[in-house]
Amino acid sequence: MVVIGDLMTDAVARAFYALARGSDTPASVTTYGGGSGANVASWLALEGTDTTLVGRRGSDITGRTREMELMGYGVDARMVMDPERPTGTCVVMITHRGDRTMLSDPGANAALQPEDLPREAFTPGAHLHVSGFTLINEGSRRAGRVALRMAREARMSISVDGGSHAPLERAGAENFLEWTNGASLLFANKEQAKVLTGREEAEAAAKVLCAWYPNVVLKLGDEGAMWAAKSRDDTVTLPAEPVEPSPGSIGAGDAFIAGFLPPWLDGKTPKDALAAGHQLAARALHQPGARPDL
Repeated sequence: MVVIGDLMTDAVARAFYALARGSDTPASVTTYGGGSGANVASWLALEGTDTTLVGRRGSDITGRTREMELMGYGVDARMVMDPERPTGTCVVMITHRGDRTMLSDPGANAALQPEDLPREAFTPGAHLHVSGFTLINEGSRRAGRVALRMAREARMSISVDGGSHAPLERAGAENFLEWTNGASLLFANKEQAKVLTGREEAEAAAKVLCAWYPNVVLKLGDEGAMWAAKSRDDTVTLPAEPVEPSPGSIGAGDAFIAGFLPPWLDGKTPKDALAAGHQLAARALHQPGARPDL
């Protein structure tokens, strides 16, 4: 499995009370390894999938720490060191009610170049997963598109995810659909699906997206997840078991992708793949941060 994506440090700030604007609010602030691409790769590797992560980090101590964490999970980390940009950082603000807002500085991720891609990793029969952030970010977009082209030429299967709905909307739905042409599987949540299709209802959005992708998986939060395919009229929806999340948990969607991909690529039924995705997402919700506990 080859993952092209972002490596970040997540600074998770969880407020204990309503935010006191212009003043201080008691909070818990903790740092974790993050980045959607790195999160997916970490969960995949820890669950036994041979995984290569291709990305870019700063030459700072933070970047070295984040890369060593990846190695601890068993990821083959092909991280290019950027001499000018720092390792990316995301400030995750969690209100006292549990609402999450992210402030992202991609740092070195934004400078990923086509020449950073290890050609020997693109082999027939392998799978490529591209983080949506790599394509949405203008600086790394060309590298993401070249990776997709190399994978198509190598006859690899390809999946992409929608990144995050606000930057996806800024990049433009038509642009994203064009950039990801040739992908065999799209992962999106309800907000991203709405941006891409204009449809509020999940099944309607999935059917529209099937005009672009042979397979579509929509992550529906507490409602579970849905799989749809261009070749079938029906959809498969699997509810998620109720989970009481850890107060600082983030990145369950990345864990879901890592749970879904191996059984789907092994030819298991969509229902089995959705169940595996839910199982890993539940594990992510039970712990703080976006990476597996070691």
